[in-house]
Amino acid sequence: MPPREAAHLNLASFPLMLAKRGVMPHGDDWLYELKYDGYRLLARTGDPALRLREGGEATSWFPELHDSLAALPAGCVLDAEGVVFDDIGRPDFNAFHARALRRRWYRGARPVALAAFDLLVLRGRDIRDWPIEKRKAALQKLLAGVTVGLLYVSAVDDGEGLYQHVRALGMEGIVAKRAGSLYRGGASDDWRKIKVPGYHRPGKFTRAPLPPA
Repeated sequence: MPPREAAHLNLASFPLMLAKRGVMPHGDDWLYELKYDGYRLLARTGDPALRLREGGEATSWFPELHDSLAALPAGCVLDAEGVVFDDIGRPDFNAFHARALRRRWYRGARPVALAAFDLLVLRGRDIRDWPIEKRKAALQKLLAGVTVGLLYVSAVDDGEGLYQHVRALGMEGIVAKRAGSLYRGGASDDWRKIKVPGYHRPGKFTRAPLPPA
C-alpha cells in the first residue's frame, strides 16, 4: 500500500469480521477475550477517523480519542469496541449510548475509551492475512506505552475461567477466537460470542433518544 494511500485509509473498505453466537468451544486451538459492551468501531491512526459498525462516521463524536490516535504511527487500522467504564472498570452500555446519542463532547460527558482487540493494517500494510496471534502481538506492540483512551484487549487460554470471572462481575460475556485464524469480513465460525444468560434482561438497557442538548 503506497504511503499516500496509507495516510488516508478509507475505513469503509474494511468489512468487519463478526462473531457468531455459540457455546464454549473445546480443544486447545482457541483464544478467549473479554466481550466489551459498547459500540463496535474501526479506528484509523495518524489522521484520526472512527467508523461505526453500521457504516456511519463517528470521528467528531468522541474528540477525546483524537490525540491518542494521532500520536500513533500513521497508516494503522484498529478494530475496537468503544466503551465507557463504570467506577470498578466494567463497561457501562447505557452511559456509552448516552454519549453516542449526543454525537459530540459536552459538559459532564463521561470519557470514552477504545478497547482495541485486532489490527487490520499496520503502517500501511494490510495484515488481515496474518494469523490472529501475530496480529494481536503487533497490536500490543503498537499500543505499548499508551495510557489514555486506548486499551489493548489481551487473550487467554482458559476460556472457562474467564467466563466465570465475567459472570461473577456481571459482564456480558466472552469471545472465543480460533487460533491461527485470518481476518475475514462477515460472520465467521472462527469467532464465537458466549454470553452470560440474563445479561440482556428486559429493562436493563436504555436505547431511547435523549432530548436535545
